[in-house]
Amino acid sequence: MSTASEAAPAPPRAAPARGSELLSGVDNAWLRMDEPANLMQINGVLVLEERVEVEAIKAIVRQRLLPIPRFRQLVVAGEGERPRWQDDPGFDLDRHVLEERLADPGDDEALAALIGRLMSTPLDPGRPLWEFRLIQSYRSGCVLFGCIHHVIGDGVALMLVLLALTDLAPRGSATVRPRPDVPNDAQPGEPGEPAHNPFTDLFAHPARDLAKIRALAHEIMPEAMRLLLDPAEAFRRARLLTGVAGVGAFGRLVGRWPDPRTAFKGPLVVPKLVAWSERLPLAEVKEVGRVLGGTVNDVLVAAVSGGLRRYLARQAEPPPGLNIRVAMPVNLRPLGRMAELGNHFGLIFLSLPLGIADPLARLAEVRRRAGALKRSTEPLVVYGILRALGRVPLAVQRLVVKIFATKATAVMTNVPGPRQTLYLAGKAIGDIFFWVPQSGRVGLGVSICSYRGSVRLGVSTDAGLLPDPAAIVEGFHADFAELLSLARGRAA
Repeated sequence: MSTASEAAPAPPRAAPARGSELLSGVDNAWLRMDEPANLMQINGVLVLEERVEVEAIKAIVRQRLLPIPRFRQLVVAGEGERPRWQDDPGFDLDRHVLEERLADPGDDEALAALIGRLMSTPLDPGRPLWEFRLIQSYRSGCVLFGCIHHVIGDGVALMLVLLALTDLAPRGSATVRPRPDVPNDAQPGEPGEPAHNPFTDLFAHPARDLAKIRALAHEIMPEAMRLLLDPAEAFRRARLLTGVAGVGAFGRLVGRWPDPRTAFKGPLVVPKLVAWSERLPLAEVKEVGRVLGGTVNDVLVAAVSGGLRRYLARQAEPPPGLNIRVAMPVNLRPLGRMAELGNHFGLIFLSLPLGIADPLARLAEVRRRAGALKRSTEPLVVYGILRALGRVPLAVQRLVVKIFATKATAVMTNVPGPRQTLYLAGKAIGDIFFWVPQSGRVGLGVSICSYRGSVRLGVSTDAGLLPDPAAIVEGFHADFAELLSLARGRAA
């Protein structure tokens, strides 16, 4: 078994091919962050309510994913050069879309064990860095598990790639609505022939029908669209900032004290563990925010803070002044530049008040701190640092990543997903949840994803550091239940 001290597998060496493309500085930085104990791979699942044949998944991937060049390219390292994207001459779809059966009894425990094993296994650097596994026998249906390396794209880009694989009707493109007076088997589209999906046009060069795609995305996931429209305003503000403001933000980042030593920080090992929450009705989250004050994100982050506090309290009551930072991605790319894929996001470091015992006071403090970061230049500064890191020697990058890893205890992300039912290969997608990768010495990841009126929390941990991620999920549920009870009591 590999250990955390071993070097990550290097990309294969090859002479630059005609027409190959250098990795951007920021993408190269994410590629070089790969370590056996912290793989830079984004992992997620689509839970399908009925069984699907693997050949149907291959047909959809062949039509909608493979036209995107990145999914047919591997990363090669030229002598003394930054790595390049290059077409894989031996590309074989059967190596990227696989099938396996879940161990009996096919429940959440069996699925979590399998996903933990898959998340601990690096993708083959000699092939394009992605993989889908169709896991049969999960409850009454199946699960499509996806693993995509961070070098291909960030969370927002990959959410739109996911949409390109799905439909809004059991048969037909994403623009087709099922008619109530027409049976499902007579809806547009032929069995075994995936219809065109307009989201695939986002990844054309140049993007096609952008206005139509924007309107469709607004309808399917309006909250996520706000993330895609905010970057333009962020960059306009950035042009107005003086160099002094950027230098100041950089100084504040570097000058922060390291996070305190808690059960969430320590040496890492290779195996990873995962857990996920039950569905949390989005209407209840909004109810808490409306009555007690705060956005949906404020409420969820406060409940996560409470869950982490409860985890620590199993050993000893956290001290009143305890705070830990979480690194949170901020999208910096507009919709029209989605065809580039790659990574176009910065980070903010939000301090969670784990030392506050009262849930109302904790929510108020989370809201105050999150609000103070909204106009911060921090995401742009971090993005600039990442771009620079991909162009410096690897030893320098590792030193900088090590310094920044001491400033945070966890990575947390919130991706607003579609608000209506999507279909894959003609079958309804019951749930979507995922796990965010960490970097450096960070061993805790918290991912929030909404889908058709519910929210799911995904927690990934290092097995040697946090052997019971389900306890964090239980604490999250308990803390949110307390907030909901307080909100309803106040409203009454």
